[in-house]
Amino acid sequence: MLRVRCFRGGSRGAEAVHYIGSRLGRVFTGWVQRSFQSTQAATASQNTFAANDNKATSPVPKDCLVCSYNEWDPLEEVIVGRAENACVPPFSVEVKANTYEKYWGFYQKFGGQSFPKDHLKKAVAEIEEMCNILKREGVIVKRPDPIDWSVKYKTPDFESTGMYAAMPRDILLVVGNEIIEAPMAWRARFFEYRAYRRIIKDYFKQGAKWTTAPKPTMADELYDQDYPIRSVEDRHKLAAQGKFVTTEFEPCFDAADFIRAGRDIFAQRSQVTNYMGIEWMRRHLAPDYRVHIISFKDPNPMHIDATFNIIGPGLVLSNPDRPCHQIELFKKAGWTVIQPPVPLIPDDHPLWMSSKWLSMNVLMLDEKRVMVDANETSIQKMFENLGISTIKVSIRHANSLGGGFHCWTCDIRRRGTLQSYFD
Repeated sequence: MLRVRCFRGGSRGAEAVHYIGSRLGRVFTGWVQRSFQSTQAATASQNTFAANDNKATSPVPKDCLVCSYNEWDPLEEVIVGRAENACVPPFSVEVKANTYEKYWGFYQKFGGQSFPKDHLKKAVAEIEEMCNILKREGVIVKRPDPIDWSVKYKTPDFESTGMYAAMPRDILLVVGNEIIEAPMAWRARFFEYRAYRRIIKDYFKQGAKWTTAPKPTMADELYDQDYPIRSVEDRHKLAAQGKFVTTEFEPCFDAADFIRAGRDIFAQRSQVTNYMGIEWMRRHLAPDYRVHIISFKDPNPMHIDATFNIIGPGLVLSNPDRPCHQIELFKKAGWTVIQPPVPLIPDDHPLWMSSKWLSMNVLMLDEKRVMVDANETSIQKMFENLGISTIKVSIRHANSLGGGFHCWTCDIRRRGTLQSYFD
């Protein structure tokens, strides 16, 4: 089993703890260290490992429709997002920090308005076809409710318009028979949960656990209002210093900054997920699950699954442009680390919210079937060489809204059991 104490050894982890401690004090330093060490107390001896691994966990009700422990067990039911009514978020400080300079004019001009109508129409058609293909593969598909995201709303701390319900992976995390509703970090996504409430209530009635993480106020104090981004060089410098646009004022996280491998869940500190959010998740899921912080050479970290995508037991895609600082831990644990090929998406295709590396943001239907973009022939060949059949779907226009197949979905039920993959 992977010894979590190994995460302490990296100098970047120590630097991050020192930096946070210097900013926020000894008490805060203590629990950040515990986050880096994860559940070290539970890994005191090999006997403890065995006891923990064999310990009975809360049984999943027999008729519960929700049950998923990893990213690759056979997929039986999934939520797929909607592009309908998607709106450009207002150009606030957190949006600026997460988007590329060449699109800032787009946000300044169209913030609060619809994404280009023709583009949205094509994205809607692509996702409909994706849903049809999933159904033909034997997967039950659920969809969020359509909502008018252009409506302005106001809280005591801010006002904004909404964005969309396109990426259920961003807001929902399924761990066993529990649906965890993420608090989010963008003001434009504050009320995004409303599109999913009907579905979640139905799952709850069928026996699922339903947890909503503490909702942040999203007051000005949650954001570094003077976050100094002016160029790509700025991004690299800030990332190297461990500085992010979100502060530690209150817990915040997007569910897509967590990726599951049975009892072990890996998370990154990003522009939308802070250490307090990761710590909340760690405490909430302990002792049955261990949450580990990993980090990457990434100038703009936001969501882990186009950087580090676990696709099978002992098998992970690791973005060659954003190497993982702790990758040797996976190799020492016997995992196979695969670097996916360079994406083929054209330079002139609009990607308002993401990079080209959505090519590796794939959805595993099981260990031997993967949903992959029909245009990405290089990664198709990579999967075929691994003995994994490719189910090809084109979602180029849907990509423009900020996600690939993994982002556009949230797996509700996979046929499998809770296991540890680091023995």
